[in-house]
Amino acid sequence: MAGQVYLSREGYQKLVDQLESLKTTERQRIAKAIGEARAQGDISENAEYDAAKDAQAHNEARISQLEGTLSDVAFIEDLNIPSDRAFIGATVTLVDLDLKKDIKYTLVSPEEAEFGEGRISVFSPIGNGLLTHRVGDEVSITVPAGVKRFKLVDIKR
Repeated sequence: MAGQVYLSREGYQKLVDQLESLKTTERQRIAKAIGEARAQGDISENAEYDAAKDAQAHNEARISQLEGTLSDVAFIEDLNIPSDRAFIGATVTLVDLDLKKDIKYTLVSPEEAEFGEGRISVFSPIGNGLLTHRVGDEVSITVPAGVKRFKLVDIKR
């Protein structure tokens, strides 16, 4: 891995649980599918066998990726992050100045990002654009659809 991965303890546990599931449940499911495909006879032109072997390769790659990520974790809660600025781990309340709408995001690492849950990556255009700003700051952020304008109204840790 290319450096530390900043996660909340909750995000870390989700990745640990996902890794455990991939190593146990998913490996067993794939092994069963490979066995069933082999039982059909000649595997040289067996689409089910090829699909199961592809699934096995993807599963093992994801296991390797998760193990690398988990070995480089630093917990956000343990960092000395200023509470008056938007940094990773902060929940920010914004006003979309164009839509006149309140929005709340929690700034997280890419591994924990779930837009539908209001958790955005600090590497996303909006997440990155909010970094280091304080309550009261107005921020213009370039996104694929144009420029979005926000006012930061609250920061919580």
